[in-house]
Amino acid sequence: MGKIKFCAQLGFALAILLLLQALLIPKYMESTQEGALIGEYYANAGGNDVIFIGDCEVYENFSPITLWNEYGIPSCIRGSPQQTIWQSYYLLEETLRYETPQVVVFNVLSMKYDTPESTGDPTRREAYNRLTLDSMRPSVFKWKAVQASLTADERAQDAQFSYLFPILRFHDRWSKLMAEDFTYWLKKDQVSHNGYLMQTGIKPMTDAHPAPAPAGYQFGSASWDYLNRMERLCRAHGIKLVLIKAPTLYPVWWKEWDAQIRSYAQEKGLLYLNMTESLDEIGIDWNRDTYDAGLHLNVWGAEKAAFWFGRILATQCSLPDRRDDDALCARWAAKTDIYEQQKQTQLASAS
Repeated sequence: MGKIKFCAQLGFALAILLLLQALLIPKYMESTQEGALIGEYYANAGGNDVIFIGDCEVYENFSPITLWNEYGIPSCIRGSPQQTIWQSYYLLEETLRYETPQVVVFNVLSMKYDTPESTGDPTRREAYNRLTLDSMRPSVFKWKAVQASLTADERAQDAQFSYLFPILRFHDRWSKLMAEDFTYWLKKDQVSHNGYLMQTGIKPMTDAHPAPAPAGYQFGSASWDYLNRMERLCRAHGIKLVLIKAPTLYPVWWKEWDAQIRSYAQEKGLLYLNMTESLDEIGIDWNRDTYDAGLHLNVWGAEKAAFWFGRILATQCSLPDRRDDDALCARWAAKTDIYEQQKQTQLASAS
């Protein structure tokens, strides 16, 4: 009887702890929605022929809804802000636990980062780590991603455990709680469309983005190591790995970086598409297709990029048109309705 009582008390205490953690962690519903993207994958896992992985250049610049409606290609984006290549690799490992796509698309911009410290200010790095890692489900893949992502300061503070138990990081957030925290305490809304974060604003491109040359142009050994791991993992599972540079102009994709990826793709027999070289063919209008002066595309630019890229996926990667599958059609029709409704809502709120 004593054991039963102890177990009941322990279960009650754990339930209270989990409820408190759910209240205290950031919700990413109304602000910093990018933090919700990694966690939303699990509701969309399974049946995707294409998985995108990478930083903002995938979740801002490609519309899975367009890929489906134009080519019958089901896809999902596993993107997050300033996602590093080691995070992309472990997200890919985790993804293969849920499904085996025919194609994995990796955006190569993150090759410029070789260590957690090389991404910039350590405080901001921790914030970016949280946006990627906190909403990953507990697994060996998350643990490995956390270990690879820790800055020196985080490692010295044994911060890895706070990624597994976020209450250790956010236990003192009481004074910062907002209405959003209570509204989404136990249930969250969908903010993305299979990983795509919609933007309908228009802010024409300017020349106001400084582009200082990097100290050196050679990608680091860690970046090459993880790219090799990604290539081997895809090959072992019969997956076509496609390398892309998304069709945006900032940050600058230097020709020296492009040459290294082009050489690697040729050596490994991979398809590499530098979409900045095809902007006219894609039809990008920098006066209308960007919401932040050329850093990222808005929804109309993302639809153009997906339309152009979908044709290549269908032809060069031999992806089938699955619009003869009634169940898939019904599922994607519902997704399209939500997508179009949000587009109209955003446009109405901006007018």
